Amino acid sequence: MKLEAFTDYLRSERRYSEHTVKAYNLDLEQFSTYLIRTFEIDEAALVTQPMVRSWLASLLEEGYETTSAHRKISSLQAYFRFLMKRREMKINPARHIPKPKKPIRLPQFVDVHGMKPIYEDGLRLRSSEESDSELENNKTPFSKKRDQLIVTLLYETGIRRSEMVSIKDQDVDFSAGHIRVTGKRNKMRIVPISGDMQQRIREYQIMRNGLFQVDTKQLLLTDRGKPITGSVVYHKVKSYLSGVTTIRRKSPHVLRHTFATHMLNQGADLNVIKEILGHASLAATQVYTHNSIEKLKGIHQRMHPRNKS
Repeated sequence: MKLEAFTDYLRSERRYSEHTVKAYNLDLEQFSTYLIRTFEIDEAALVTQPMVRSWLASLLEEGYETTSAHRKISSLQAYFRFLMKRREMKINPARHIPKPKKPIRLPQFVDVHGMKPIYEDGLRLRSSEESDSELENNKTPFSKKRDQLIVTLLYETGIRRSEMVSIKDQDVDFSAGHIRVTGKRNKMRIVPISGDMQQRIREYQIMRNGLFQVDTKQLLLTDRGKPITGSVVYHKVKSYLSGVTTIRRKSPHVLRHTFATHMLNQGADLNVIKEILGHASLAATQVYTHNSIEKLKGIHQRMHPRNKS
C-alpha cells in the first residue's frame, strides 16, 4: 500500500505529531505485510472487510492487548477514509468492524491512611532538580510549604497536573471558596476548596511574596521563583507517594483517582464528582464505582460467616 500521500495529509492537514504519524505508519505497514503474506495482495482497493477481520483475529491470537488492536483498526479506518476522500475507494472495509471489548482497568488510588502524612509538619519532598546533598542544604520553609500545597491541593480537588501549573493568584476566590481551573479544550470550571485549604494557600502566598517579586501571578513557583512546571509537580508527587504506597503508578493522576474514590466512598453523588473532575460524560466518572464495588466485595468476603472457614 502507498502511504506517502496519507503521511503528508496527517502532517500538513491534520497536523498530527511525528509520534502519531509514526504510529499510523507502523500500523499500516504491519497490515500491508499481513495482506502480502496471507492474501498475496498489496493494493488498498482490493481489501475487503473479511480481510480486516482476519487481521484483527490474528492480532489477538498473537497476544496483542485489546487497546493496541483498537488503535490499529482506527489507523486502518482513517487510511481508508482518506482514500475514499480522494475517490480511490468506494467503501471503507474497516468500517463497522466489531472491536473486542476493552478490559476494565480499575484506577489505582492511595488509601485514606496513606494520605495522612502529607498533613503532618516537617514533610520534605525532593524536587526533580535536587541531588541528595542539595536536599540537605535546601530544606527551606518555603519548599516545605509549597510541596505540601501541591500534594494536598491535587488530593483535595482532583484537578489535573496541567490544570494546577496554570493556576494564577486571580483564579483563587477566597470569598467564594473556590478556584477556577482551565481544563481540556480550554474549558473553565469552578472547583470548591475547604477553609483549611484556603488557609494553606494564604500562608503559602505570604511566604512566596516575601521571597520573590511575583510578576507572573502564577500561584506555584519553584525555589528559584520561576513558574513551576509539570515535570517538577510530577517528581514532587512521586517522591511523596513512594513513601506511603506500594502501587505501581505514582503520578499526580493517581491523586486525582484517589480524590474521586475517597469522595465516592464517603457517599458523594457521582454527578457531583463528574462536575468537579471536569469529565465530559458520566461514563468517564463511573469507572470509580468499580473501586467501591471491589471494596464492598472485599468486606463481604472477609466478614460474611459463610465465607469464613
